[in-house]
Amino acid sequence: MLPAAIEFATFAAAGVRHDNKLLVRSENFAETREFDLTALPRVSQGHWSDYVAGVAIAAREAGLRLQGANLMIRGEVPVGAGLSSSAALEMVTAFALFSLADAEIDRTAMALLCQQAERKFAGVKVGIMDPFVSAHARAGCALLLDCRSLDFRFAPVPAAAQLVACDTRIHHELAGSAYNQRRQECESGVGILARSLPGIKALRDVRIADLESHRGELPPIVYRRCRHVVSENQRVLDASTALDAGDLRSFGSLMYGSHRSLRDDYEVSCPELDIMVDIASRLPGVYGARMTGGGFGGCTVNLVAAESVDSFSTVIAEQYRAATGIEPKIYVTEAADGAGEVTLTG
Repeated sequence: MLPAAIEFATFAAAGVRHDNKLLVRSENFAETREFDLTALPRVSQGHWSDYVAGVAIAAREAGLRLQGANLMIRGEVPVGAGLSSSAALEMVTAFALFSLADAEIDRTAMALLCQQAERKFAGVKVGIMDPFVSAHARAGCALLLDCRSLDFRFAPVPAAAQLVACDTRIHHELAGSAYNQRRQECESGVGILARSLPGIKALRDVRIADLESHRGELPPIVYRRCRHVVSENQRVLDASTALDAGDLRSFGSLMYGSHRSLRDDYEVSCPELDIMVDIASRLPGVYGARMTGGGFGGCTVNLVAAESVDSFSTVIAEQYRAATGIEPKIYVTEAADGAGEVTLTG
């Protein structure tokens, strides 16, 4: 994986309670939820507070003792745009609760706990990427993550380019999408390929040449899902090499290749995302563009020359509006730091 954090945050103001209650107030939704830390709910409610409760449940299952707390939460990350608002909510909850309880837990362990919160309680079989980059991101860099070993290193994003997220305004709902189905199809492919390729545990163990050699053993749809993942793994490695070399044109070409694969093989794009990427590909100063997040709506991410960002933002909004009748939202950002404490002044 090669994610980066963006300059949008979810904030939590936290205070200690001297009972076993967890009282959570969302400024965005103007709602309050209360939980008993000794009898947390076991069933998802399909509500924003599921992510908060999920973190508390995962912490309890990991043997961590939490302190009663009041949390006031405010989020800047657009909900449903594929920009990992759920991971941001989980991570800020974890940081706040563990800080109040003086719990000793490192950032990688915290990311794994947030992943389990979403998998077990919210019911989405998410990977580790979103909470991991929320925990570890460094400003000015992308993060190359090996999701098996959890080893990572940073790859610098040249200052000559900026990230621009273009929200199609087509609502992205990961739990309601085909995310879990795609994961199941890939796991099916691993099981079939393992009969002929002993020792493989995941698609990251499969080479393109091996996949093509055994293509006839896979149902067509499973083959396409596997081809996306195998080819995307190689694109990620090539992209990190391009960033290390400051080769933004090669990096951008890999972004376009990634989008085509997500569209055609993984089939998680939608017409509006494709239109947004197509428009970007024809504008000056754009190195590359692709959909981001779980798909079926949400945002594209674009790598744009710094001097072209203003004109790009104006023109892509105009042309997308003309093509779809939808008013997009454009977010200009840089690769940012991950989670941490905020010191208030004044």
